[in-house]
Amino acid sequence: MCSPPLPCGTEGTMAKTNVGKPKKRNLNRMAYLFVLPFVIVFLTFSVYPVFRTLYLSFTSYKGFGDAKWAGLANYIRVFKDKFFWKALGNTVKIWGVNIILQLGLAFLLTVIFSDIKYKIRGLSVFRAVYYLPNLIAATSVAFLFKTLLDWKYGSFNQLLLTMGIAKEQINWLGSTSTAPYVISVIGAWMWFGNSFIMLMAGVQGIPTDYFEAAAIDGAGRWKVFAKITIPLLRPIMLYVFVTSLIGGLQLFDLPFLMNGNAPNTAGEPSGCLQTAVMYLYKFGFETHQVGYASAIAYTLFFIILIVSIIQFKTLGREED
Repeated sequence: MCSPPLPCGTEGTMAKTNVGKPKKRNLNRMAYLFVLPFVIVFLTFSVYPVFRTLYLSFTSYKGFGDAKWAGLANYIRVFKDKFFWKALGNTVKIWGVNIILQLGLAFLLTVIFSDIKYKIRGLSVFRAVYYLPNLIAATSVAFLFKTLLDWKYGSFNQLLLTMGIAKEQINWLGSTSTAPYVISVIGAWMWFGNSFIMLMAGVQGIPTDYFEAAAIDGAGRWKVFAKITIPLLRPIMLYVFVTSLIGGLQLFDLPFLMNGNAPNTAGEPSGCLQTAVMYLYKFGFETHQVGYASAIAYTLFFIILIVSIIQFKTLGREED
């Protein structure tokens, strides 16, 4: 049997459809070509170094020559290295004080700016001002505070002496009792603006009906913050804490630039400013023990990973 004739105009439509498909496929292929340079750069400078470092952590590579397989020797050495754990302890100490000050100040500002009774205007201006220290290069910050805190001629010591608060000059960066806390305070000043912006973004995502209902019921500012704001900010708090942890355990620039008489990895005074990454840098770029430095890097990675998982599990249970 002969098939019935096609309606008028159908042949042209089918022809156009068939012609259009190869063109669409060609356009898809062209899109992949445009993305290809980024993929190549990403694989070369991001993915490859990660796996290369993992491989080197199992070798005795010195930065030149052949990488001889060493098995788990580097990782065993890391776990037995008391100086590495001391450097990690210094890192946790500096980061711990930093995160308390950073989040404390960010929470205080969040309470003030999120209170509907105040209705403070110009929030965007305040956010920009608070975020400015985050944009200043660490080298500039280090030079600024080394000048201000110089124990002989620093403006801060001169101010304390003039006001009668201090009886003698304080060596802020030359004493083990003050140097770590100075780095923590400077770090908190640099990064609290970022935490404040993240927390305020979370607050602005909370329906205002909750705050208005609490105000009608006579709830105070702190009760609203404890019962409404904090519970609804847990996902943002988790993000801020984890990113702060990652950045804190990678702390390098400020201690490196502000310790001793010149930038070095000794962490002067008395090694109290030597962080884990400075210790890694010492073996990777000063003594050229690249294999051992790679093992330190992956040890830090696993520590961060474990702590982050614990935080996810803890906050997840609280939300449930």
